[in-house]
Amino acid sequence: MSAPDADALAGFVCRQLANTLPDGHDARAAVQAALPAALERTRRCVAGVRAWQAGGFDPLVSGQYASFLYLLSNEVWARQGDAATATRLFLLNKSLHALELFHEVELPEVFFLSHTPGLVFAKASYGNRLVVHQGCTVGRKVGGERPVIEERVVLFPNSMVIGRCHVRAGTVLAPGVCLVDTDTPGDCVVLPGPEGRPVFKPARREVWKDYLVG
Repeated sequence: MSAPDADALAGFVCRQLANTLPDGHDARAAVQAALPAALERTRRCVAGVRAWQAGGFDPLVSGQYASFLYLLSNEVWARQGDAATATRLFLLNKSLHALELFHEVELPEVFFLSHTPGLVFAKASYGNRLVVHQGCTVGRKVGGERPVIEERVVLFPNSMVIGRCHVRAGTVLAPGVCLVDTDTPGDCVVLPGPEGRPVFKPARREVWKDYLVG
């Protein structure tokens, strides 16, 4: 379904909703109304990813379709206030891609979900040009403290950012790193250290450019 027609894509999404959540909810009007804005946001995001930019948006590329369903749910909720349809789109995305990305989360204009299984996104603050690999968690602590993640941040598989963290621009989290109530200096690589304490080393290059343009 490369370069999909908007009506065909709306029908595709609504059939998936009906088959995944057969509760009789009619999402067609909400999906059609939100689709132009969601498609435009998806295309801008896809154009920012090196591996994707040449081909444009293709719903059969799972990372692109997961991003699209999130953006569609966000548009339905933010523009129409239709929490019922937005929640169903979130649940569809979770069922298809093992992705915990609620419609109220505000991701930046350009982000790259390298592989979606096991990704969890809290309602944190996310900077532009974000790269996230499988198994990563951005979470809040009991009491509501949430991370702030600046631009050009890369989270490698199974890394975590929890609670009152300020992850500054150009930070790279190595696989398995866990930050809890911990800030980073920016333009750094964070490695797992003794007893789980993170170790910060200056970045030798801009890792985000391996994945994104701009």
